[in-house]
Amino acid sequence: MAERVIAACDGASKGNPGPAGWAWVVGDGSGTPTEWEAGPLGTATNNVAELTALERLLTAVAPHVPLEIRMDSQYAMKAVTTWLPGWKRKGWKTAAGKPVANRELVVRIDELLDGRSVEFRYVPAHQVDGDPLNDFADRAASQAAFVQQPAGSGQGSPEPPKSPAARKAVPAKKRVSSPGSSSASSSSASSSARTSAGSSRTLKAKFPGRCRCGRPYTAGETIAKNPDGWGHPECRTEA
Repeated sequence: MAERVIAACDGASKGNPGPAGWAWVVGDGSGTPTEWEAGPLGTATNNVAELTALERLLTAVAPHVPLEIRMDSQYAMKAVTTWLPGWKRKGWKTAAGKPVANRELVVRIDELLDGRSVEFRYVPAHQVDGDPLNDFADRAASQAAFVQQPAGSGQGSPEPPKSPAARKAVPAKKRVSSPGSSSASSSSASSSARTSAGSSRTLKAKFPGRCRCGRPYTAGETIAKNPDGWGHPECRTEA
């Protein structure tokens, strides 16, 4: 039997529904990504993105290869491991008698799982020192949703941007001016104006979320109103 492969998959939607993307990643025994792929979905829900990511992963990995799949979507995992048998018995209806949402994707995944050795493992999202493969898939899916372009190791794409916690602070350049000079006063006034304008539109995030740049922010982190939602203050400036 082939050696078990450890992988993760994730989906993202900026608005739910909104610009969406999917991603999967395969890693080595230490959890280091070795192969990955991500792609855009146009406008879609988060659930569609999550299921699409799983479907693309199962399509990419040969059926005879045993898989451990790490996911942070309880909906997608339960859909194909817990709820699916009941849906099939009821003619693809839920317990409430309603049509199963995203049926085509669930049916396709069911076909891809037939006869395979697959172990699903739930991993919480956006955790400090969390699962590295899930984090990678999360960032790749988010980037695909934002830029609406495919990416992956097969295309020679660079690794998706790191999360804010992993970014290194870049010290601002200091301007040398004589005390009391007009240049210093002008700079101070300009800085005060920018701070005042910025502070009126920044706040501490009550919940974790995702910026327009594709990177997540955590609860308690300072965020600002960007053209298409809340995100990192520096991304508002860059926009």
